[in-house]
Amino acid sequence: MVKILAIDDDPDILVLIKNLLRKDGHTVMVAETTEKVEQDSLTDYDMILLDVMMPGIDGFTFCRRIRSIVDCPILFLTAKTLETDIINGFGLGADDYITKPFGTGELRARVHAHLRREQRVKHSILCASGVRFDLSAKEVYVENKRISLTKSEYAICEFLAKNRGQVFSKDQIYENVFGFDGESDSSTVAEHIKNIRAKLSVFSLSPVSTVWGIGYKWI
Repeated sequence: MVKILAIDDDPDILVLIKNLLRKDGHTVMVAETTEKVEQDSLTDYDMILLDVMMPGIDGFTFCRRIRSIVDCPILFLTAKTLETDIINGFGLGADDYITKPFGTGELRARVHAHLRREQRVKHSILCASGVRFDLSAKEVYVENKRISLTKSEYAICEFLAKNRGQVFSKDQIYENVFGFDGESDSSTVAEHIKNIRAKLSVFSLSPVSTVWGIGYKWI
């Protein structure tokens, strides 16, 4: 089931979006300000409908902040129709720009078009705790900046992030990442994790947690 988040300071528009898209079988969550949205929940959504002109943190600013951790389509809803505004929106990572007032048919058509596209495209992005993994390129990004990880460091990060919340011992991590035929041993895992933490701490991130007496997990 598709899960959609709509953020708009106009409660009437939120009611319209909720009722309209729920009729199409989608789960729709709404918020009147970006401040009411928990950032950790953003990766749960398959699409975000985002108003631009809102009090507090506006849609452009919010899009810029979350784009590095959100892989789903972001569709702007706005009365700003100047070409410079539209170009700015796409430059921030928006997938579409729907101008107000909009017809219900147009909204449904655009939502469905982007969802169909998402179903056709095989996702190669994993976002977890502020870290974005390009699984195809085997690269890690934070705030759109690539983090220089060794092959082993990346492999450990990807394994833990894919199994977020699950605790693994050093032996389990080593066996899952390097296999039984690895050229080293599990004692190297702690050193790799130390290096990973140092590189991510530059961005005030600490996603790899130690569970004393057991091992490590990605939180």
